[in-house]
Order: sequence, then C-alpha cells, then structure tokens
Amino acid sequence: MAVAEPTTPTPLSKAPQAPDRRPTVIADDVHIVYRVAGGTRGKGSATAALNRIVRRKPSGRVREVHAVKGVSFTAYRGEAIGLIGSNGSGKSTLLRAIAGLLPPERGKVYTDGQPSLLGVNAALLNDLTGERNVVLGGLAMGMSREEVRARYQDIVDFSGINEKGDFITLPMRTYSSGMAARLRFSIAAARRHDVLMIDEALATGDKKFQKRSENRIRELRKEAGTVFLVSHNNKSIRDTCDRVLWLEKGELRMDGPTEDVLAAYEEYTGK
Repeated sequence: MAVAEPTTPTPLSKAPQAPDRRPTVIADDVHIVYRVAGGTRGKGSATAALNRIVRRKPSGRVREVHAVKGVSFTAYRGEAIGLIGSNGSGKSTLLRAIAGLLPPERGKVYTDGQPSLLGVNAALLNDLTGERNVVLGGLAMGMSREEVRARYQDIVDFSGINEKGDFITLPMRTYSSGMAARLRFSIAAARRHDVLMIDEALATGDKKFQKRSENRIRELRKEAGTVFLVSHNNKSIRDTCDRVLWLEKGELRMDGPTEDVLAAYEEYTGK
C-alpha cells in the first residue's frame, strides 16, 4: 500500500490554489532513533538509579526505539498536509525532525525557509500574564516589537479568551488548558511562516474556535509555504488538508489526496 512518491494531489474545492510545485520540505529516507538508558522499569528502580548516579556507575543497558523508519516525501509550497496514524506511529517525532529539533539517525531533511512547530505543549510562562506572553511569544516567533504591537489586539480577539472576562491581564496559570492552547495557536498564526507545523492544536477549544483556526490555516497557505497538521480528528483533516501522510509503526504507509488516504485509514482502523 505504501506510495514511494506522491502524485500531484487532486484539486479540492477547499484548496485556495494549486501548489506552485516549489519544494519546501524534502525528507529523504529519514530514520529517527531514541536511546533510553536504564534497562527495565519496576519496583525500586528509582532507588537503584540514584545509587548508580551517586556511585557514578553507568546504567548498563540502553534500549533503542526506532520511531521513524525510512520516511521519504516532498512537500510543496501552498500545500496543507495532514499527518495521521495510531498513537506512537511517529507523527510528532517526524515534525520535530522537520523543525530541526531531532537529528536523523540516517537520511536527511531539507527545508526551504524556517520551519515553525506549534504544539499544545508549546512553552508559555505560567507566572506571566497573557498579554506579556503575547509579546514574548510574538518575539520568539520572529516578529519585531512593532509587529507585535500592531497585531496584539487581533491575537487576543482571535483567541477569544477575553469573551467572558479580562483574562488577558491574568497570569497564564489561571487559564484552562483550552484557553492556553487557543492563545498559543493565536500567537503562532499571527505571522507568516515558511513552514508551519501544528501538532493537535485544533483538538482544543469549541467548534467556533476550531472553525476560525481552520480558516486561518487556509489563509496561511495563501501567504506562506506549507502547513502540516497532526490530528486524530479526521474531520479537521478533511476540512483543512488537501494531502495526507499516513504513518504506522514509524513507516510511511500511504501518501496522497486526503479522501483517498483517509478512506484507506478508516477501513484499516474500522472507524
């Protein structure tokens, strides 16, 4: 079932324009291996580990986890690409490799421009107010202070966290997980990206915010290079993406137009 090289995706009604076929990301036989030291887990293992540290003895056994196995694909400017697969299939690991956060064990990742990775666990500072996090987050995303000031109100309005009170002036630790995730997405979506990678960010928030997020992704496709979306919500993938990569046990099982890949995946999972 695996497809080594994707065909040109069939244009969909939701796609804003056909990709201009300029590559933005090339993954060439990428392998990612995690090495976990310490052997087996069990009762007393924490005490044993502490004793090894105090005595400066090596843990001995190192377990290897081959998280991504020989994945190859080419992404093009103007595409929105969904990543699907079972838990632990390597989706988030692959995004981290594209972002330059994980070096491949073998193979290469080439990018045109600067990839930006947005996940629901992206770090904002809990002891600072939402407004301070907007400023710091915008600067961290590469915006100038002038750009942050110009876009500040749009970011707050887009997040919707002030709809039931002046939460933007409160510390982030007072936010629900959904409010914090909406603010993270709003900050990241406020600027143009060469490659924007979104890891489960659309799984949070109410339907109104999810719809705003999907519309914003379509706008980003017009303005920028490529959008990757990891999600277990097939409807979000259908509404947002025109191409899908299906990973299973670290391998690229299928790559093609959204409906074709999702149909095969849903038959495989029985959903």
